[in-house]
Amino acid sequence: MDLLPADTALDERVRSASAVLLPIGSLEQHGPHLPLTTDTVVAATLAAEIAAAHPVRRLPPVTFSCSHEHAAWPGTVSLSATTLVAVVRDVAASLHRSGAGALVLVNGHGGNYVLGNVVQEASLGPLRMSLFPGEADWDAARAAAGCVTGGRSDMHAGELETSILLHAHPHLVGPHGPELDHLADDRPHLLSRGLRAYTESGVVGRPSLATAAKGRDVLAALVASFADHL
Repeated sequence: MDLLPADTALDERVRSASAVLLPIGSLEQHGPHLPLTTDTVVAATLAAEIAAAHPVRRLPPVTFSCSHEHAAWPGTVSLSATTLVAVVRDVAASLHRSGAGALVLVNGHGGNYVLGNVVQEASLGPLRMSLFPGEADWDAARAAAGCVTGGRSDMHAGELETSILLHAHPHLVGPHGPELDHLADDRPHLLSRGLRAYTESGVVGRPSLATAAKGRDVLAALVASFADHL
């Protein structure tokens, strides 16, 4: 699966899609078994699956975002919320000038809280936006795939993310046995203290429960639920 679209200007003219997908990931630690680019890979993979099933245009991913809670681990790089908002707004303005009708932010990183406000403000125009997947979409996809760990417990580099990569990009997944499983449902000061206060490895979840079949079914469920956002 190609994470970067290879369409030409002619391809886009022929497609003439009104809705545009912008995958937004991150560059942050994902434990010892998943790459720093995991959120970007997940967002870009989901966007590719959606574009294969729906008449939409797919953009290359934004690969940095708001990952400040992961700063204690090597390799993490963050943008300020202000910069991320500016990037999204600039992309939206460019798309509006070229005639796009709507922009869907395909978000792969839960820490990008500010994107909800961007979409909220965009409801006033000129280019409407949507944020996908939402919490309900993720919950429904977990249930459809038979994931054992709920969203609160499976917060980072756990069953869900490991399953998606096992299905779509298995070469990116390292050993993920029970020794990596770590639950930390009580995280009252995550934003102020960072994730390191709740996990040494960077994992919050149970990657040992991940399977490629779950990853396949999660993606299929999300592609199906995307129709509502059109």
